[in-house]
Amino acid sequence: MARIVLADDGIPFDGTTMETRPLGGVESSVVFLLQELARRGHEVLVRNRCARPLRHDGVDWASLDGGLPEEADLYLANRGDRLLPLMPKARRTVFWIHNPARYLLKWRYLSKLWRLRPPIVFSGPYHAATYPRWAPAGERVVIPYGIPEMFLTAAPAAGPPAPRAVFTSNPLRSLDWLLDVWAGRIRPSVPGAELHVFSGAATYGTVGDAKARAMEAVLDKARRLGDRGVVVREPVPKGRLVEAFRGARLMAYRGDPNETFCLAVAEAQAMGVPAVVQNLGCVAERVIDGETGFIAADDDAFAEAAVRLLTDDGLWWRQHRAALDKQRGWGWPQAAAAFERLIP
Repeated sequence: MARIVLADDGIPFDGTTMETRPLGGVESSVVFLLQELARRGHEVLVRNRCARPLRHDGVDWASLDGGLPEEADLYLANRGDRLLPLMPKARRTVFWIHNPARYLLKWRYLSKLWRLRPPIVFSGPYHAATYPRWAPAGERVVIPYGIPEMFLTAAPAAGPPAPRAVFTSNPLRSLDWLLDVWAGRIRPSVPGAELHVFSGAATYGTVGDAKARAMEAVLDKARRLGDRGVVVREPVPKGRLVEAFRGARLMAYRGDPNETFCLAVAEAQAMGVPAVVQNLGCVAERVIDGETGFIAADDDAFAEAAVRLLTDDGLWWRQHRAALDKQRGWGWPQAAAAFERLIP
């Protein structure tokens, strides 16, 4: 089996973090991927900003400040350009990115990408399209995030839930817009409907701290809409999201051009929760239009689709079953197998 090393220079986290608190999509994806690679028999090491060295679920975690091993079969440089040249003796260096790739069009990135020509891993077609064809790279590889097993195997709702929609993303990703559509168009058509908002800065660590004031302003607006059925909840670890999705009738999320996969929608779909989105960013890649939800052309269509799903049991059943049938086929074992194909 191979030695696989991943380096990350972002927020502090380790393999135990998401067991005790919410964790962002990038960080949780790192954890799930590496745990799966370790299960498949590889030697897996992470060097990041974790608070202490530990071994968890077969993965060795230690501080990036202590340096990297000298050799690896596969070296995954996660996000940061300064990580790219740190393992010159690795048999293969791969650059795994998560945000729209326009940030790579800076000299400090381009110079390293031109010299090293690493394969770049994108999370979907929309994501890959954000990096121009002229820009330097080795192979351009699309590997979607896996859906965690807890969502793929959890028992779904036994019947149509009460008219409850959920929002489980960053409050700066169109929650302000959704609150207006909910209060002005959806809730008046479905008296008694609720919108549960699982969102806050805690999920994003120190990055969230920098934007906490803006996030809190949107959440304050949500709290003021309690008389319109808006319920603000704290962000929760993924294990507790299973229960939230089981009681949800609808995932309501507009989408955002700065998002490249959207685990929030993917996880809800895997639990059989129909979703209503717009064609913004990557979210249209997560929903099968007319089968597992709706990709709305405009605000009126968004509100109309949400009202239908909140009130029409027959439509909900059809889309619920279709989501369970068609949106549970890609988990971290499949994603890990795709990463294994990058090992020389």
